[in-house]
Amino acid sequence: MTAAPDTPAIMFQGTGSDVGKSLLVAGLARAFTRRGLRVAPFKPQNMSNNAAVTPDGGEIGRAQALQARACGLAPDFDMNPILLKPQTDMGSQIIVQGRVFGTAKARDYYGLKQTLLPKALESFSRLAERADLILVEGAGSPAEINLRAGDIANMGFAEAADLPVILIADIDRGGVIASVVGTHSVLDDAERDRIRGYLINKFRGDVSLFDDGIAAIGSRTGLDCLGVLPWFGEAVLLPAEDAVAMDRGAIATAGTGERPIKIVVPRLSRIANFDDLDPLRGEPDVTVEIVPGGKPLPGDADLILLPGSKATIADLEDFRRNGWDIDLLGHLRRGGRVLGLCAGYQMLGRKISDPDGIEGPPGTVDGLSLLDVETVLQGPKKLVEATGRDLATGQAIAGYEMHMGRTTGAGCDRPAVEIDGRPDGAIAAGGQVAGCYLHGIFASDAFRSAYLAGFRQGRESGAVYEATVEKTLDRLADHLERHCDLDRMHFIAKGRTAP
Repeated sequence: MTAAPDTPAIMFQGTGSDVGKSLLVAGLARAFTRRGLRVAPFKPQNMSNNAAVTPDGGEIGRAQALQARACGLAPDFDMNPILLKPQTDMGSQIIVQGRVFGTAKARDYYGLKQTLLPKALESFSRLAERADLILVEGAGSPAEINLRAGDIANMGFAEAADLPVILIADIDRGGVIASVVGTHSVLDDAERDRIRGYLINKFRGDVSLFDDGIAAIGSRTGLDCLGVLPWFGEAVLLPAEDAVAMDRGAIATAGTGERPIKIVVPRLSRIANFDDLDPLRGEPDVTVEIVPGGKPLPGDADLILLPGSKATIADLEDFRRNGWDIDLLGHLRRGGRVLGLCAGYQMLGRKISDPDGIEGPPGTVDGLSLLDVETVLQGPKKLVEATGRDLATGQAIAGYEMHMGRTTGAGCDRPAVEIDGRPDGAIAAGGQVAGCYLHGIFASDAFRSAYLAGFRQGRESGAVYEATVEKTLDRLADHLERHCDLDRMHFIAKGRTAP
């Protein structure tokens, strides 16, 4: 099955990873939507452990969920039909059209890709039936020509769906002329013919200073520059998909004059759904410190937050190897608090069992024994949007569940939250340690304010997370309207492969 040929569509491919493809597609989605077009985002293959739940109980990459929001749409599994969720250094769980397809090692997956291409085209075609414009995001870079055979993420999909391509390059990392010219040069003639221009992203300083660079790229490739985009500092206010984004700096906000609340998060090897942290980063009196392996958890933390993981048992073993279990006990002796979300909640219990080898070799390990619960990692996978109430503060909460574990034990008699009318999670005696399965909980402004008030002596910040995301998407769209040629992009999309 192929896409409807008369549906305007354009694909954005990067000269490397983390050049800003996802963010630019989100901004372009908002900009074209504001022009009255029915826009849909699409990424044929994504690799991320930061996923979003769709209303029908599927899952897609977090970036496509943000792009859907920019279009004014609910997330749909057709927007990201193939999602790879790394579980080990060698293999990943494969999600096809929102559902678990299986697991495969990297080498084995290459043999599967061409069998999955029809699914990607099928999803693309369905989106084409109800959109005026599809913005397609590639993955990584088409310059990885050693991976070209069977490719469904970049030029392989562009060829199958007959799409024009725009390259995106990141000038902030250096070598941007070489990255554009080099990418162009290693592609074959048919692939080069698909490229209609390029964007330079993350420019700092006087844009006119890059005029000679544009001339140099043009003389070597024949490509037109469709925009030089100045650095957009507000990007940190938007949910990010790649784990590299956790290393970004603190958001610049007005301080309160009081000592900031310090939230410490151990960077698990297979950390997942770390967008849980984004609303906390947006608080003016909160610092979120991500601690990499090999470093101790700081002794001055107010809260240690154990995040989600795609490999709970393996990450728990890493947690102990880093000595973080000892640091955690010291934190509690000093009166600090601990919160576990999803896999972090499972780690806080007495035992975790994986009898069927869902996340790795079958087996059972001791948990951190800070909550009187035990978890068995068994299916089916729970994927659902949810609303409820935090039992400690009484505030309404909303978010999503995305897990395969089932947790039981006496600690569940003191639940942390109520989700869709049922109890969930656990709170230890004394209230210092708590955990639950609900992701996205801190996006609920009233709950977040009430939860953090316990560290603020009752102060409230008034931060409004969801409204901030919307305003930032609008400002990003304004930024792109000013600095790149949207009319030309739309013309290219309508012409598809025509010059």
